[in-house]
Amino acid sequence: MKYVILIHSNPQPWGHPTGNFVPEALARPQEERDAGGAAFDAMLGELSASGELKGGEALGDPASARLYRWAADGTVATDGPYAESKEHLAGFFLLDVASRERAEELASYFAGPGDTVELRPAYVWDE
Repeated sequence: MKYVILIHSNPQPWGHPTGNFVPEALARPQEERDAGGAAFDAMLGELSASGELKGGEALGDPASARLYRWAADGTVATDGPYAESKEHLAGFFLLDVASRERAEELASYFAGPGDTVELRPAYVWDE
């Protein structure tokens, strides 16, 4: 079963890891932030080794985005960010796990200070 973990955040300035740029994370002592980063890296290594982590990417600044909308007279392109929002999509991870329960367990580990994590199943196409 494939799931996508979507990381929503709004670091100012935009950067990764987002914890280096959001007040909620910066308020924590440096040793806690370092330990959390090391634990997260170890978890990604374990998920990669088990085959459950299929990929992921951090995304660039929403201000550098370009939005394309269909229109009857042709596609209309506008500069980003595409949404007026306090949070933007900061990155994603693709999982392939045995059950929704496993996906939910893993998603809880991706939530960091200043981030909102969304777990969404990948669409299953009819054969």
